[in-house]
Amino acid sequence: MNNLLCESLAHGFPFQLQSRNPKEDCFGFLEDYATRQRNAILWVSLVAVTALLLEKLVKLFVLWAKGSRIPGPPFASSFARANFGSRQNFVDFLAESHEKFGSVFKLWLGPSQLLVSIRDPALVKEMLSKAADKLPSTGKAFRLAFGRSSLFFCSYDEAKQTRESLAMELNKKMLERADEFPNCIMEKVDELISNGSNDSKVFSQRLAFSVIGTALFGNSFLAWSKATSYEDLLMMTAKDAAFWGSYRVAPLWNHGFWSYQSLCMKLRCLTQDIVQLSRKSHEDKDRNLCNRTIRSRKMAASGETFSSGSLMQDKFFSQELDGHLTASEENCGNILGLMFHGSVAMAGLIDSIFKRLITDQELQDKVYLDISLVKQCSGEDETVGKMHLLLATIHESARLLSTGSLLQRCSLKDDLCLGNGVIIPAGTVVVVPAQLLQMDNSIWGSDASNFNPHRFLSNVGKVPDITKDTSFTDARNSIPASFSVKDPNEVAAYLSFGSGVRACVGQKFVINEVAAFFALFLQRYEVRLHPESANDPKATANPQIVFLRRKSRMFQNENSIYEFHWL
Repeated sequence: MNNLLCESLAHGFPFQLQSRNPKEDCFGFLEDYATRQRNAILWVSLVAVTALLLEKLVKLFVLWAKGSRIPGPPFASSFARANFGSRQNFVDFLAESHEKFGSVFKLWLGPSQLLVSIRDPALVKEMLSKAADKLPSTGKAFRLAFGRSSLFFCSYDEAKQTRESLAMELNKKMLERADEFPNCIMEKVDELISNGSNDSKVFSQRLAFSVIGTALFGNSFLAWSKATSYEDLLMMTAKDAAFWGSYRVAPLWNHGFWSYQSLCMKLRCLTQDIVQLSRKSHEDKDRNLCNRTIRSRKMAASGETFSSGSLMQDKFFSQELDGHLTASEENCGNILGLMFHGSVAMAGLIDSIFKRLITDQELQDKVYLDISLVKQCSGEDETVGKMHLLLATIHESARLLSTGSLLQRCSLKDDLCLGNGVIIPAGTVVVVPAQLLQMDNSIWGSDASNFNPHRFLSNVGKVPDITKDTSFTDARNSIPASFSVKDPNEVAAYLSFGSGVRACVGQKFVINEVAAFFALFLQRYEVRLHPESANDPKATANPQIVFLRRKSRMFQNENSIYEFHWL
């Protein structure tokens, strides 16, 4: 090195040592560091996305592998995709497919969408006891319309305790005071009749909404001036929820979406109003009860007697369900869900019973006789549980309901292993064609498609001589035996209220309320088909009805039985 330096100096070449600027060195280091970090982030992102795609691809191959083991067509059916939203057409398609592929078959709705239909009652019962989830798309629509809920469209583990508390509240407290509701509702019935409500479907919907509202909020709901608007708004938002919920991303750019959100907000505000009105009514009753108690003690001390003509109204929600009915988002969603599902189920059942009664006058007379005999025999202790023909009529009407013809479930995390060895992959849409099961001749007999309430009755002996009233002699003799009512839930194919872990928690309540209503209603009114509907073949699906006021008991002079109310 020294020799080279000396040689360079000897030849006259200048040699200058250059030093780098520290600032430039710092910037270069930072630029290099940033480049390395950016590259690292890109590589990590690439690996993560690749892993995610590979995971989805693996799941897709697993779905295809497991799905291929289930009987059914190998490719997606264009008819199935086109008619999946058309319930009746799809049920007919399922019926044909079950005849071809057996009690369990698969249907590809898309490359990653597998649908499995089950028709065997034993397998249906097993599946419904294991599949604890509902379809995510349906839950999205529910949350959009009503808000979050701890009762509907959440994981079963989250809803289990709340559902059990609600079932206990409905099946005990509400059933204990079930006889109070029809007496209050009959005022609503008289109001609907005086307003000229003769459409069976509309009349049943108004009536059912009043029953559910009274059960939730007490008699203050019947006096609420906004009850009709509340019902219309609830049904409107529920109807449009499926459309707006079908968007993968909320359509914030759509003016109609914001109008719908405004209606949903108005619905929640009305819910808060009735909650506050109900709470105030409870507080007033508590205060009045306290004052009456103080007065009774003073009267007792002075030797006077005191009797209270009213009882403090029970609150619908237990402590686990927030007994003060607070208007938080979750409780609001619970209330709206109960109002909607409860009123829809009850309205469909009431409408179905009305149609059976107006098309079969003999059945209506027998049900009225059944009610009258129990009333005369039991006196003050009358109970709808003894009105066997009425209960059988309700069960049979529920069996033949066309609404809810498809039960849809899924297991989002775990595969479903059925007793016949079929494994249904996680995330698969599992449907049960309830309409096919509830009209299956092999289960219900050769008359499965016909209305026959006696299929829910069992003969237990002769009718006892419960009365010496000769006005009932001929009618009583026309019924040769006494019956007991079979529990419809003992038949796995009875799915009017669902089954398994997601079964309707209000089934007993709905049946009891409808029975109590008709037990009182048929004592006051007879229902018949309107003459205009009788001459119109298109009116069978939604007939116009006529209410005839009963002036005296049946089986007397026919000219003095009814007072006509043409609606």
